[in-house]
Amino acid sequence: MSQRLPIPKTYKLAIGGKFPRTESGRTISVNDASNNLVAHVCQGSRKDIRDAVEAAGKAHKGWSSSTAYLRGQILYRLAEMMEGKREELSKAIGAGDEGEVDASIDRVVHFAGWTDKYQQVIGSTNPVAGPYHNFTIPFSMGVVGVLSPDEPSLLGLISLVLPVIASGNTCVVLASESNPIPSMVLAEAMATSDLPGGVVNTITGFRDELVEHFATHRGIIAIHAAGISADHRTALREGSADNFKRVTIRDDVPFADDTQCEGVGWIEPFVELKTIWHPSAC
Repeated sequence: MSQRLPIPKTYKLAIGGKFPRTESGRTISVNDASNNLVAHVCQGSRKDIRDAVEAAGKAHKGWSSSTAYLRGQILYRLAEMMEGKREELSKAIGAGDEGEVDASIDRVVHFAGWTDKYQQVIGSTNPVAGPYHNFTIPFSMGVVGVLSPDEPSLLGLISLVLPVIASGNTCVVLASESNPIPSMVLAEAMATSDLPGGVVNTITGFRDELVEHFATHRGIIAIHAAGISADHRTALREGSADNFKRVTIRDDVPFADDTQCEGVGWIEPFVELKTIWHPSAC
């Protein structure tokens, strides 16, 4: 009897805490280094992005209004779920790269620790002339578009997503084009953690088709990207000008270097600063 070959898995999109197929009905084959078929992923469309932005918008109110402590605990729980999927994540990255998995889990823990601390670092008490207190306080922005680099497919994604959601934003992710499987395994880990559905929504597909829609969608208030081409960079800048998106592109970032990829500076581009005046009792 001939040996039975496993059926390649088809990874669906992750939108609003569910895993729907793309409305386009299209799929993309993912091959390993030896050109063997390992899985299929959905080829996302403009309609899928619209659905993901809508889901992220609905999730934003609850996520942003939750306490900083609770957000931190939920992100710690995500790190635990990634530990449970360590072998699957390592296999998805390729060559059994547990080092990248370890670094990704550590980065989740790092930004989980910032959820109740960045406010004191970014915010301030301002001197004023008169019987008033004047405070500057950071608030989340809304829905952020995240364009993940091809490599490192997991650590790059984590490094872009965690600073965004740690401060109460929600996001729509375009996964690595060359190796989207780690993004979808991560989406499955998120679905079984305490992270509310819609906080992170993941789309797989081709940048040439989808970057323009990320740039021009008015429901996306900011962009966090890395590893994109000059043409895609231009498309983001031009498209974002229509609704004044804040575009942050990480150029040639050594994602494995903690000193360059961690800290409050990665959170600051995705908060709005609001100033509050209050009468002084003195």
